[in-house]
Amino acid sequence: MDSENNNLGVCGCCGPLRPRYKRLVDNIFPEDPKDGLSKSDMEKLTFYAVSAPEKLDRIGAYLAEKLSRDVVRHRYGNVVIAMEALDQLLMACHSQSIKPFVESFLHMVAKLLESREPDLQVLGTNSFVKFANIEEDTPSYHRRYEFFVSQFSAMCHSTHEDSETRTRIRVAGIKGLQGVVRKTVNDELQAIIWEPQHMDKLIPSMLFNMQDSENLDRVGHPGTPAGTIQDGEENPAALAESCFRELLGRAAYGNMNNAVRPVLIHLDNHHLWEPNEFAVSCFRIIMYSIQAQHSHHVIQQVLNHLDTHNRNTPRVRAGIVQVLLETVAIAAKGSVGPTVLEVFNTLLKHLRMSVDFELGENSRRNSSSSVSSGRGKESEERIVQNAIIQTIGFFGGNLPDYQRAEVMMFIMGKVPVYGTPCHTLDTVKIGHQGTKRIQTMLLSSLIMVTSGFKSKSMMAALPSSFLDPLFSISLMEDSELRQLVLEILHNIIDRHDNRAKLRGIRIIPNVAALKIKREKISKQDVAFMKKQGQQLYRHIYLGCKEEHNVHKNFELLFTTLAILTIELANEEVVVELIRLAVALQDMALANEEKMSMFICCGIHALVAAYLNFLSQMIANPPFCQHVSKVIELRTMDAPHLLPENIFRDKCPLPECLDKEDKQLYFQTADLAECLLAPGYNAERLSVPYVPQVTDEDRFTRRKSFVDTASLQVDIMSNNLPDKSQLAEEITFETLKKAIGKRTEIHFMCHPSGQIPSDTGPSE
Repeated sequence: MDSENNNLGVCGCCGPLRPRYKRLVDNIFPEDPKDGLSKSDMEKLTFYAVSAPEKLDRIGAYLAEKLSRDVVRHRYGNVVIAMEALDQLLMACHSQSIKPFVESFLHMVAKLLESREPDLQVLGTNSFVKFANIEEDTPSYHRRYEFFVSQFSAMCHSTHEDSETRTRIRVAGIKGLQGVVRKTVNDELQAIIWEPQHMDKLIPSMLFNMQDSENLDRVGHPGTPAGTIQDGEENPAALAESCFRELLGRAAYGNMNNAVRPVLIHLDNHHLWEPNEFAVSCFRIIMYSIQAQHSHHVIQQVLNHLDTHNRNTPRVRAGIVQVLLETVAIAAKGSVGPTVLEVFNTLLKHLRMSVDFELGENSRRNSSSSVSSGRGKESEERIVQNAIIQTIGFFGGNLPDYQRAEVMMFIMGKVPVYGTPCHTLDTVKIGHQGTKRIQTMLLSSLIMVTSGFKSKSMMAALPSSFLDPLFSISLMEDSELRQLVLEILHNIIDRHDNRAKLRGIRIIPNVAALKIKREKISKQDVAFMKKQGQQLYRHIYLGCKEEHNVHKNFELLFTTLAILTIELANEEVVVELIRLAVALQDMALANEEKMSMFICCGIHALVAAYLNFLSQMIANPPFCQHVSKVIELRTMDAPHLLPENIFRDKCPLPECLDKEDKQLYFQTADLAECLLAPGYNAERLSVPYVPQVTDEDRFTRRKSFVDTASLQVDIMSNNLPDKSQLAEEITFETLKKAIGKRTEIHFMCHPSGQIPSDTGPSE
């Protein structure tokens, strides 16, 4: 055996006795490397390799040996020739025998990448990219690419002192990573590439180069990124973006978390949440690149990341929320999976925390030196809160109607409302100011969610579970909250977008010119008004006399009455609305509650504007004439009773209203006489409208804050019959008496003003 090896060694030294494959390989190298690869000899080598594929592994090993020797000896011309030969052999040979040859090829590429010479690194990368584009017939069970991921990632972070060389190395690194992605992501045997240790190198390398993009607005556009040629050179940022898109586009369901997590970590490490333009652009790319059914994975990752940063600076949290807004805005157009309510729940939790942080900071302002910093902190928390509200509103507004209705109920259930335990958003600790802030922000988000909402049935759009808490807020003393409630109602009730035409409380001379859109009232809407109409009238009535009303409140009340007339008013509802208007006028005239003169005149102006609108909508000439006559008299003798004057700045107000001049007011008898036409129950107008008094009026209903403890009444045991007595005498009369007594006790309060706990026996 030893003698055989010696003979082979001797043969290897003699040219004519050398194996043919070695002679063919040697012949492709010219005496002067500058002459380049000998094409004729390369053709001979290629023909030999194709004819005898079993020799490919030996050809590869011999070329690798020569290349390694040339690299050490700095014979870079021969190195280039060797790699060119390898590339041509790879492209020409497709057989089972090519796999051992590939191992030699990858070994040579690794040698070049390990070199400190930029030219050799670029040369090795280019060869690897060509190899990556070759589709192999069968998968490789033992090939590993970990080294290439590490090496190409390092090249992507090149800090070479020469800018042109640095760009060349980075571009080569990105191309190499792109080659690794193409070679591995579709190969089930190479699924290891999706593991965190590799994604933690791949993705940050791409993001690092994308950060250098000068046009972040373009980055993240759903279309194909701009070309990689910029000023005659390849642009690392555009190339990295293209590679990033390709990687995400190939990500399967189980790989999404590993693909998104490194992005979040990179943004943390490089402090890219503030400002967050780059973070937003990254997630635009992610959302437009992944498959639509995977969107909820990304949203969930961002939500979890927001949770981990719940103690971070306000601007960082706001940056994450704004990124979430971008993701849900794109996902809402496709599939968001089961995360809809989870998105809202998480956002509401962070909204509550932000308010807590803001109020906590305000309470710690004890010295003049801390005032300015406290105000800065407050304004920063407002940025977080506004971002959350915008996200809630935009996401909800882009959902299908059936999901939007569910979200509306969900948000309404989170609004702190008097008499309703609020378990999720604890408002006890944040007090009056914090609770009002949460109420305002949640109602603002409801306005955004309900914008554009179109429901065929009001019964489905405004169930009692939604209306009751909403109306409770409409009775609070804060005028801003009442305005928000009315705007929410407008969004839901106005199904034909007539609000813009009704903007501003005024005497409309020609309603027909507004081209109001309306349809015949459906049976479902008639049923809704029979069930909820009195509640609607009642809250409009009570809302008109609130002492904190401003011009906008009266504008919104006028719009509410007008929209009810357009969308939900049949003959019966028209009569009820007229009764309501007359009751408002009588209330302002009597002024038993000592309302300010502005409120009284504002109510009269509201009634005049509405009856003028209603008279033209029902096309009743006598009605129109009566209303016009009153308005004309007011124009001459009492301009402060018209909206164009009372809501003008510095409008002179009288000390008291002239109750004697009946012609200045709308008379019930005259209105009833105008409604003698078929379909209207004019006799109903003779019955004065009186709003029903409920529990929310008797207690401290006018407060904007709530006690989240359950509201209980003091039921004394000696005021109720014994249990055995109840069991023996349960008749209609005894039950009626018991309910009457219970109602009286229900509204008993202690002198302190607090509602005592239930000390009586349970029934």
